[in-house]
Parts: sequence; C-alpha cells; structure tokens
Amino acid sequence: MLTEGLVVVHECLGAADQRLRRLVLKGPIAKTAKAGQFVAVLVQDSSIPSYDPLLRRPISLAEISPDRDEITLLYRIQGRGTEILARARCGEQLSLMGPLGQGFSLPEVGELWLVAGGIGVFPLYALAQSALDQGLNVRLFWGGENQSFLISAGLPAWQALEIPLNLSTLDGTLGERGLVTEQLQGRLSELFGHTKQENTSSPQIRVATCGPKKMMQAVTELCVNYAVPVQVSLEERMGCAVGACLGCVCTLIDKAGTLSHKKVCQDGPVFRGEEVVWDGLC
Repeated sequence: MLTEGLVVVHECLGAADQRLRRLVLKGPIAKTAKAGQFVAVLVQDSSIPSYDPLLRRPISLAEISPDRDEITLLYRIQGRGTEILARARCGEQLSLMGPLGQGFSLPEVGELWLVAGGIGVFPLYALAQSALDQGLNVRLFWGGENQSFLISAGLPAWQALEIPLNLSTLDGTLGERGLVTEQLQGRLSELFGHTKQENTSSPQIRVATCGPKKMMQAVTELCVNYAVPVQVSLEERMGCAVGACLGCVCTLIDKAGTLSHKKVCQDGPVFRGEEVVWDGLC
C-alpha cells in the first residue's frame, strides 16, 4: 500500500486563475487501481526536513493507465498542502499510499449517467473510460461556475470521448444557465414521466455522482424518485486515510431502517446513494 510515484507530468490545467493542476505519476498503483479509488500523497517539502504538514492529502484518481504504469491526479490548489504539492517537479518521487478505498461498480449493460458538480468531475473521468471500455453508453451531466472553469477543468478531454454532454453554468456562459440537477431532472422526466416507476421499459440507467454534498443529495433524491440506482462518491475530510482515526465517519441506513457508521476512506468513498444519511455528514 505504501509506494512511490515518479512525477512525469506536472502542469497547470487551463486558466491560471482557476488554480488547477494535472499531475501524472508512474508507479505500480496503476496496475491495481480502479475508478473511484484515491491515493494519499505525502506533501512535505523535501528541501526542509519537517513533519509539517503531518497528514497526507487524499486525491482521487482521474485517469488510470495500467499499460503505461501511470495514474493521473487532478487537483485544485486551495490550502497549504496543495501549495506544497504544486512545487513537485518532473523526476521527483512522491510518497503515496494506495490505491485506497472502495471504487465504483459498473453495470453489465445499459447506460451510465455521470453527474458532476465542479471539480467533482475529476474522479468520474476514470469511470467514464472504464465504462466505455466495457461497451456501455455514457452521458455526462456537469455543472460549474462559468465557461472558463469548465474548459479549464477538462472539458476538451470529455469532448474527445464523444459522449453526450449536458453542461450547466451558474452564469449561463456555457450550456444551460442554472444547476446541473435541473438538466438531470429534465432528462429523467423525458424517459420516465413524472411518476415513480420501475426502470424496465426504457434503457437501463445507472447514475454515479460526485460533487458538493447538497448536489449529491439532490441527485440521490431524484434517482430514488425515478427508481434509478445511484452511486455517490463522498468527499469527507480525512486524517489517516486508512480507517484508524475515525475522522471521516458517515452514517448509512439500510432498507430495514437500521443505522450504521462507516469510514469514508475505507468503506467508501463510493456508497449507494439511497443508503446515505445526508444530515449525518459533516
């Protein structure tokens, strides 16, 4: 689980003001990693012997290339840890733990709809690639602040997949103006009408989502209303990333109404949306 990754690409992703980075690492993790899993990166400054910051930074796998022994991490600089990580140069070795967590599961047939909010799109790219390799039909619903963000955060790469894209921006500069959940609701209504029904006569739909908590909760409620299975990738703050510190516990509820506590880093980050007690998240 503890290994190293050689930095082969580390570059600015899109517009500089978006503070997004693309980091490609070569190492053995690529052989076993699955979409939805993550790595915990040690971000201590090697030029200054120190244990600060002490905790590793969890970053989802945006792309997995086992044939090249490479994984791609996409991240936004938004704190001291990622500020330090952004200084890593090609040729350096980064200490990694991973692959960690439970990833997404793919249906055998049918359509997979991906619903992303902001940088929640990053872990869904690897899932899209896996689904397409399996012969599934894939559609992306993606919402962001504006056109600059969507383009910077990887829209050209998604367009290259040649899948249907339903885009939303808060200011209307690209795609439809409004929330991504509005487009999802519209598409579900077209297929299933306005009442809950079993997903049998229309193409078999499965949904996977990642993004802000409120967005994923809304996506889950829509999917439950239309009897569409949904997987959610939770984004909780993590301490150890291996289940020891209990810093990322979430609450689940089963069909019998029994509550249970699970560790996002170890039991997740991917869970069935209908089982998540959203008010129980931090």
